[in-house]
Amino acid sequence: MLRRKIDDYLIQWKNNPDRLPLIIKGARQIGKTFSIENFARSYKNFIEINFITEPQFKTIFKNGYSPEQITKEITLIKPEWHFIPHETLILFDEIQACPDCTTSLKFFKIDGKYDVICSGSLLGINYNEITSVSVGYKTDYEMHSLDFEEFLWAKGYQQNQIDEILEHMKNLEPFSETEFSVWMENFKEYMTLGGMPKVVDMFISQKNYSGTLQEQRQILNAYEEDITKYAVGLDKAKVKNIYNHISVFLAKENKRYQITKVAAGARNREYVGTVDWLKDAGIINVCYCLEKPELPLKGNYKPNDYKIYYRDTGLLIASLDEEAQEDLRQNKNFNTYKGAIYENIIADILVKQGYALFYYKNEKSTLEMDFFVRDAKSLIPVEVKANDNATISLRNLIEKESYEDIRYGIKLCNRNIGFNGKFFTFPYFCSFLLKRYLKDSASNLTADVHKPQNIV
Repeated sequence: MLRRKIDDYLIQWKNNPDRLPLIIKGARQIGKTFSIENFARSYKNFIEINFITEPQFKTIFKNGYSPEQITKEITLIKPEWHFIPHETLILFDEIQACPDCTTSLKFFKIDGKYDVICSGSLLGINYNEITSVSVGYKTDYEMHSLDFEEFLWAKGYQQNQIDEILEHMKNLEPFSETEFSVWMENFKEYMTLGGMPKVVDMFISQKNYSGTLQEQRQILNAYEEDITKYAVGLDKAKVKNIYNHISVFLAKENKRYQITKVAAGARNREYVGTVDWLKDAGIINVCYCLEKPELPLKGNYKPNDYKIYYRDTGLLIASLDEEAQEDLRQNKNFNTYKGAIYENIIADILVKQGYALFYYKNEKSTLEMDFFVRDAKSLIPVEVKANDNATISLRNLIEKESYEDIRYGIKLCNRNIGFNGKFFTFPYFCSFLLKRYLKDSASNLTADVHKPQNIV
């Protein structure tokens, strides 16, 4: 069984005497229901209702929202089910198919007899509508496919071994040749596979890639079927068109979303809402262009200027043509894709750490940066290099007086740890620890740009 970070979160939730009903959202096939069912073993009694596969339960809220009335209605449908006060967990799954369910959360909290978790694969589509009636009576948790740390757990690595990577970063201590080689090989495996639990489980159990591409493509097909079924109020063909062109955008030099690359003569007004639907469905990550490289980040971006990334990089690779598969799965020749794959994986890793995605490109295209994060006081440019090329934009952002919020930068590439007085160089496989690194080292990373030797 794959260890997931939500496992610890659910235990903490249960141990909180003031816990609220929990809503877990995320894309399909990332392991939400499996994790909840595993957690349910800590209860004496577990009631699971899926509003898609068991639509008869949609009527249980017709006569009111009191827990007593709802549990009565449930046992009329399933008389063999029993509700034990203070020892029962109720899972309402696929609640987007029954929005009335969320109205009951307030009453379950006030009653206090039963713990309630709600979940849904396409919950993000109607999230604001679904949760507006339960404000103040719910806790939200967004789940993703496996991150790199969870992948390493699946491979059998111990937490102390993973923590050593962070210690290398904090101490600016280069990795040994063996360490670098092993962690980089694991990272390339993760790029190829992505984090979909079934794909990872197949790879771990078989110790090879056999069948993983087919499974990834089934997931891609399932996402396309979701568009056909659930993209209500939109031109479903246009949503599919965007979905099928993500790898096309990333293959371009600037990797920006451009409607002209979708269809000849296409106009933005014809595609309003399509990208938002894919984002809310948990299929893509969107990275917005900053107006200026300065703080604050929110409100300082162009809403119509953005890049689109697959939320799971393994699915990006699976979407490529047959000729690409052997090159990537056997030769691991990722550099041939103009940095698109590395950029996509870093975007995914940043989102899984809780970061929103922003990039920058000036009007003359003389200055551009892949991503930005921040510590307590600084805006931090993050450059992703498929090859170890010159970092002119990174240097300019750090050195020029006009970018006063930027004191130092981070470069992610296929090189060992280093620091040149202006920016830190970390191997790609360190990227999943950036937030922890910046939090733990924040007090040492706030020196003025004119004194870079004092940054660490």
